[in-house]
Amino acid sequence: MTYGRYAARAVANSLSPEHFNGIPFVPRDPRGIQSSSRSSPNSATSTHLCRLVSAVSGFSKFDSPIRRTSRIPPRAVSLLDKRLYGDDACFVTYYKAADVLGVADGVGGWRAYGIDPSQFSKKLMDACEMMVKTGRFVPSQPADLLASGYNELLQDKVPLAGSSTACLVVLDRSKQTLHTANLGDSGFMVVRKGEVVHRSTEQQHFFNTPFQLSVPPAEHREEVLNDAAEDADTTSFDLELGDIILTATDGLFDNMPDHAILKELARLKDNQYESIKQTVWNIAEQARDLSYDPDYLSPFAKQARKNGYPVTGGKPDDITILLSIVTG
Repeated sequence: MTYGRYAARAVANSLSPEHFNGIPFVPRDPRGIQSSSRSSPNSATSTHLCRLVSAVSGFSKFDSPIRRTSRIPPRAVSLLDKRLYGDDACFVTYYKAADVLGVADGVGGWRAYGIDPSQFSKKLMDACEMMVKTGRFVPSQPADLLASGYNELLQDKVPLAGSSTACLVVLDRSKQTLHTANLGDSGFMVVRKGEVVHRSTEQQHFFNTPFQLSVPPAEHREEVLNDAAEDADTTSFDLELGDIILTATDGLFDNMPDHAILKELARLKDNQYESIKQTVWNIAEQARDLSYDPDYLSPFAKQARKNGYPVTGGKPDDITILLSIVTG
């Protein structure tokens, strides 16, 4: 069961383990972004009230637990491209008084037309990261940052086609304020003392068809959904030390309800990188395992039923999670 446009994604029951046979893909060791996630050496100064300590983990949908008899511990996995989990891409960086995180989910439907969906999401995140590292952004305007990254893709001399959702999260250290821009069904949540106190709003045209940025081939331009970066839902939120920020693609939120995520976050031992790394790994692994449980009534299945589709089970999908803690 699929939906008519290139933008549409597969409903859970249309995917089976046989689709993934013979495609080797293993999760990446979260240590790969340690240097970029710990912010700059002088971040804890009198003018910078706070900073983020972050770790990332994820899985490609091709890394099925059904195909593996034992899980690979986080310290023993092979190091792949540090920015990609399947068609998902991400980055963690900083510039002066700002920490910036981003996730993007390439629309897999393009694969049927001979286009690699991961290239669009990766290049979009690469472009946004470059804008941050060169200081060409305003922390309070993450939607403008997303628009700038997208415009870089449009100006690329190498032809590119594809679509992606995107979520950017910016911490203004000097004001201890979080600024966000979310386009589509990736998203974020802020957790304080065990409760979700702030979160993104999902944007859908209709069920399983999220808002997205696109660069379609000329011959398909009229058929493809193409939203604007300015359509992103934007928010600003004052943070407190100890707040947890979880930013992820829909592979997490479609398979793990809030209460399950909060249960794992409650096990965080401290705000040190090693503890964050282990926790984000645990969340990613649990979401991946649930995504292949055929009897599990997942958040995605519940939403499908509300829209008239008798779906049961998890939703096999790429999963990317950035987990951050606000520290002094």
